[in-house]
Amino acid sequence: MRAIQLVEDRRVVATDIPPPPPPGPGEVAISVKAVALNHIDVWGWRGMAFAKRKLPLTIGAEASGVVSALGPGVAGVAPGDLVAVYGARICGKCRHCRAGRENFCENVEGVHGFHLDGFACETVNLPVRQLVVAPPGIDPIAASLAPITFGTVEHMLFDNAKLEPGETILVHAGGSGIGSAAIQLAKRMGCTVITTVGSDEKIEKARALGADHVINYREDRFEGVVRKLTAKKGVDVVFEHVGADTWAGSMLSMKRGGRLVTCGSTSGVSTQINLMQLFQQQLRLIGSFGCRKQNLADAMDKFARGLVHPVIDTLVDIDGIDGALKRMEGRDVFGKIVVRVG
Repeated sequence: MRAIQLVEDRRVVATDIPPPPPPGPGEVAISVKAVALNHIDVWGWRGMAFAKRKLPLTIGAEASGVVSALGPGVAGVAPGDLVAVYGARICGKCRHCRAGRENFCENVEGVHGFHLDGFACETVNLPVRQLVVAPPGIDPIAASLAPITFGTVEHMLFDNAKLEPGETILVHAGGSGIGSAAIQLAKRMGCTVITTVGSDEKIEKARALGADHVINYREDRFEGVVRKLTAKKGVDVVFEHVGADTWAGSMLSMKRGGRLVTCGSTSGVSTQINLMQLFQQQLRLIGSFGCRKQNLADAMDKFARGLVHPVIDTLVDIDGIDGALKRMEGRDVFGKIVVRVG
């Protein structure tokens, strides 16, 4: 079967690999339909896997597929079901998994496509516990964006930052996959949305998603614009995932008691914090990693009801993967690059 594999740092190839055996107990065979690319794919491509891994490694951490076969003892899914795939290999048995807090799994084996073989192949066997069935009306492209793109944002905004209607939020990198999701989800609940983008070409696209104010961070200091837009008060919530390049400005952009929620560090993993600013302004800094399976279900329900929609930059086939990763590294995208597999 066809697959995309990382064979060495900065070298991915479209190749043929043996298909998996019939699914075992508790497993489901999935015919993969779409794989959405993320910065975790870029990190793996660069060689930034912070754990042991074996090459060649099939890439892809976010995907959808159709159930093609069931192993013994499987319930809750049926052949022909469209499913979104949870990207981490969770145990399903620990107290966190049982409580629906899968991203706190005590026995997680790793992230598919980064530590473990991923989903960019025609067929994959997975434990049924990693699957969330899509509601009627969802297509494979939309379902492929639920596990990380929209699931991560659901978890950041609603589980962690506790975003409320009427609040003002600063969304960094509004042209990114999660940025475009955050704009829509925050605007849908009645928030004022300020976002940053890296070029004038992205300004109107961000406004079309619902952003009230769009700042080209290459032209203006975003924190200064935010202070002006909020009459020097600052925003209630900052949606961070850029890291070192934006951290100090993000801290200055919050009002007293503001919340910063972060899930990424694409510009660097280390930064400095002004501790006096932190405690005097009573700011709250919240780390957020991955999501719960319920977040996938909530995202797909919103797709089905037309409340939000995937923002697709480009659809590519398996042979277009190398160029897609290079475009992502250069941030030359608005929304998601999705690889069509089946």
